Amino acid sequence: MSNPQPTDALDELPFAAPCKTLQLSAPLRWLGAGWRDFRIGWRASLVYGMAMAILIALSCAAAWQFGSYTFVFAMLGGFVFVAPLSCTGLYAISAQIERNEPVSLRRALRAGFRRYLGNEMVFALMLLVLFLVWARAGALVHVFFPANSDAGLSEFVVFLGIGTAVGAVFAALTFSASAFALPMIVHRRVDAVTAVVTSVNAVLRNKRVMAVWLLVAVLGTALGIVTGFVPLVVILPVIGHAAWHGYLETIDASGFPRHSAGVTAQPRSAKTQ
Repeated sequence: MSNPQPTDALDELPFAAPCKTLQLSAPLRWLGAGWRDFRIGWRASLVYGMAMAILIALSCAAAWQFGSYTFVFAMLGGFVFVAPLSCTGLYAISAQIERNEPVSLRRALRAGFRRYLGNEMVFALMLLVLFLVWARAGALVHVFFPANSDAGLSEFVVFLGIGTAVGAVFAALTFSASAFALPMIVHRRVDAVTAVVTSVNAVLRNKRVMAVWLLVAVLGTALGIVTGFVPLVVILPVIGHAAWHGYLETIDASGFPRHSAGVTAQPRSAKTQ
């Protein structure tokens, strides 16, 4: 096991980890690596996939039943808040595979919901604050809703355009903060702020590639939903594993100390470097 770094050494760490410039085809490599990890650790991955698919199915059913705009927006916030955290176990599964260790669901659950819980909760709190601002901005958009019953198409277009623009801004902020932050927290001993700043910096420096990756993740999830939720059992774990490999390819976190215990306390095996 690696020893904890002295306090003065931690104080000298960079504010953010450097990132690499990616090729547009990078998301395809991530998906290939994610599919490989799913096939190797399929039992543990399926458990995560089933849990997330059931959560999404129940949330969509409740939103359909109540039919409330507010409720649907709350469900969206729940996905933004919970989905990144639920992927930490998938990152731990991929890390076990990279180290040629037997895939243990127990270790993955411990990593996701115990070992890194402190930084994960700080990260979740940051997302919650962002979501609350997002919800407030969404409510203010209704100021532009046409007040006249005989409003023309152009007035509705303006309202929808402003609402879409506001939503896109907050969705982009959420994605930028989430893309690499939690994988970095699982991989190295960093605080949530450093992980988020690193993630945002990497996304901004690879806008086109990350736009493709976001499109792949959204379309895959949407496909799973419209086909009866069952495909999500496979799609979501593959995306989670792929996100881990995307982080490893994009972020150079070698300047930060390893965890003193856990799956990522040891380096990856030579053949996976």
